[in-house]
Amino acid sequence: MVLERDFFERPATELAPLLLGKWLCRRAGNTVIKRRITETECYFGEEDTACHAHRGRTPRTDTLYLAGGVTYVYLCYGIHSLLNVVTGAENHPEAVLIRGVEGATGPGRVTKALGITCADNRLPLTPESGIWLEDDGTPPPSYRATPRVGIDYAAPADRNRPWRFVVENKNQI
Repeated sequence: MVLERDFFERPATELAPLLLGKWLCRRAGNTVIKRRITETECYFGEEDTACHAHRGRTPRTDTLYLAGGVTYVYLCYGIHSLLNVVTGAENHPEAVLIRGVEGATGPGRVTKALGITCADNRLPLTPESGIWLEDDGTPPPSYRATPRVGIDYAAPADRNRPWRFVVENKNQI
């Protein structure tokens, strides 16, 4: 079942662990690639110093202020496109970074495996757009919550939030 827009309207802090075990789907020509999500990380509002929108709305962060259910894809280190799922209500910037899928650990490897680039920024998460998520009814996997990684620029309290979610046993999904 394709996840509809209303699924993404909940806070990133709630949605990030719920995305574990869901299918990340990508249409490439006549081929559909599906990979189960194994790791996520959430970013929550201007109050979160690790969130790109911490300093407010800019042309780069504008997508984060949309209502949940669209992609936020940005370039990291001038090399990697990283895929985020925008979540929550309109005008509160928040998103879930897809850090890992089956066969690809690390957000840069995820986008490379699925052919996702910055050209895919701001797309609705629908089959028509070519990027969407599905739930096949598989029971939610067990996971562990850890501090986020790669955010040394954030305030210590934000660096230590357990907002990274990793499937414990990838064989169970």
